Formats: sequence, C-alpha cells, structure tokens
Amino acid sequence: MTQEITLAQWTASLLAAFEIPETEVDVDAVLALAGVAAHSVVRPAAPLTTYIAGYAAGMAVGAGQAQSQTAQKSALTHAGDVARAYGDAESTGDAESTSDPRP
Repeated sequence: MTQEITLAQWTASLLAAFEIPETEVDVDAVLALAGVAAHSVVRPAAPLTTYIAGYAAGMAVGAGQAQSQTAQKSALTHAGDVARAYGDAESTGDAESTSDPRP
C-alpha cells in the first residue's frame, strides 16, 4: 500500500470517527503547511501549526464566516505565511515583529 493510499484511508477513518465523513481535506496542503512550519520555525511546530490552522478554519465555519473549503484554504495559506515570516525574521534576529494583530 502506498503512503498516499494509507493517508487517504486514515483521513477517511478519522473523519468518520468524528462523524464528519463528508468533510473534504486537502491532505497535500496540510502536509505542505507542516513542512513549512517544520523548516521555518522548528520541527515540533508542524503538528501545532496544522492543529491551529484547522481549529481556526473550524471556528470560521462554525461562526458562519466561510464555507469549509474556503476556510481551510484561507487558514492553511495564512498559517504558512505566518510561519515563513517567522522563519525570515528569526534568520534576521527580528522574530518578535512577526505577530499578526488579526483575531
């Protein structure tokens, strides 16, 4: 079994366990964000970043601010941007300036 098949099956199983099997997840985008966080911040930032991005997307959907796919894409993109900015600032010694004032 390939890694892609295993990830697809795992994703489907996890979604079913949370009783949200109809939810679409862009596994490649989530993994790409994890890679950006791991390389821009520190390795343990990968799961933390993807969790927070998913939580933010869920909150946006729950509040009626966006549809699921839009919220996911926006959260993943924004988290990647923040991680890259943090990594860039860290390399120049200015990591404190990367906080984002948006709620």
